[in-house]
Amino acid sequence: YTGNGGTQSITGLDFQPDFVWIKSRNDTNSHFLFNSVTGATNFLNSDNNDVEKDQDDTLTSFDSDGFSLGDGTGPNGSSDTEVAWNWKAETSFTNDASGTGIGSIDSVGSFNNDAGFSIVSYTGTGSNGTIKHGLNSKPQVIFVKARTGDTNWGTYHEILGNTKFMRLNQTNAVETEATFWNSTTATSSVFSVGSNIVTNWNTKTMIAYCFAEKKGYSKFGSYT
Repeated sequence: YTGNGGTQSITGLDFQPDFVWIKSRNDTNSHFLFNSVTGATNFLNSDNNDVEKDQDDTLTSFDSDGFSLGDGTGPNGSSDTEVAWNWKAETSFTNDASGTGIGSIDSVGSFNNDAGFSIVSYTGTGSNGTIKHGLNSKPQVIFVKARTGDTNWGTYHEILGNTKFMRLNQTNAVETEATFWNSTTATSSVFSVGSNIVTNWNTKTMIAYCFAEKKGYSKFGSYT
């Protein structure tokens, strides 16, 4: 779509999105990531380590057939050509880990088992733990970021294994660090985090995007 520098609604999705990733194609503005769990107008940038921002001139609502925008220059700059990727999570959940016995860290979020996608919010503890992701199959890819702390994005990929990670916002090669995922592979009910602030910063609110392979929706692998 083309930004208009004012307000507009982007339609034609045939569903109400829960995760919207927007990037201007013709300038160097950051990537803007919005989700329905933390709420419209709240966003993180996948190309930096900034804390979550709340700006009411960005994405203002998730609509039944798309989303609406304010007059912010990032997602809706005048005459900017923009691209938006959209995912539907759909079903909300709240997990009291001590009550359900699923995981050790409380979480809330939204999931879509048909598409193998979930959004998970939790508060870091700084200690090894497990977190319910909402899906009924194990995620192969997970993006994690502290919402209230200025730290890097952590990327889990099953191909790399549970002791390695990549930083979504940097160009670094794959690194080995057991404290990211506690050297534990994600399961069909939880993913694991260690003591590292990237995935489990004590008292900070965190966000995770989880993707499981589903035929017709997604496939994850590697190539040389």
